[in-house]
Amino acid sequence: MADHGLVNIIINNAGVALGATVEDMSYEDFEWLMNINFWGVVYGTKAFLPHIKTAGEGHIVNISSVFGLIAVPTQSAYNAAKFAVKGFTEALREELEVEGSPVSVTCVHPGGIKTNIARNARVTETKGMVDTKSTRDFEKAFMTTPEEAARVIVKAIRSNSRRLLIGKDAVAIDLIQRLLPTAYQKLLIAGARSRRSKLMKQPA
Repeated sequence: MADHGLVNIIINNAGVALGATVEDMSYEDFEWLMNINFWGVVYGTKAFLPHIKTAGEGHIVNISSVFGLIAVPTQSAYNAAKFAVKGFTEALREELEVEGSPVSVTCVHPGGIKTNIARNARVTETKGMVDTKSTRDFEKAFMTTPEEAARVIVKAIRSNSRRLLIGKDAVAIDLIQRLLPTAYQKLLIAGARSRRSKLMKQPA
């Protein structure tokens, strides 16, 4: 406000990753992730919303994830935060529309974005389920550059989209969840069991 006088757009984008089973995950790591991935969105939204309203026009963008659409083994904390962001953001948009506010909101569900989030993840190693190498190798499958993600987010703001999927992987995951709302879990379980079986056979 001191630098610009008005605030029209806030994009709550900060995020961290944690690879751990529910049983082995520490409360400290769980709270660390939730404080950034969920509470960061809440604090950012509540801090800027009054200023955006005062400006008379504006938009809030909250970054969820495809892991806010489906749940994945060893990602319970991340899933919890990103599902929470989805619900928080959709409820906020509804409230603003009830008010007839000039401020609007978009919830973004990116697929794999080529950042260092996986490389910098906290990992609690569990034989056959979680290990540092596989968590950090996961980013090799990321499909979308940050620049492309930024372009489509700006487009979504301009078109006042309620929800944005970023990347072909996000579109595919959203479709799978819609077609197989519970059965998708069986596919993930089968894949995780196969990988676990191979890892358990490897020497320690």
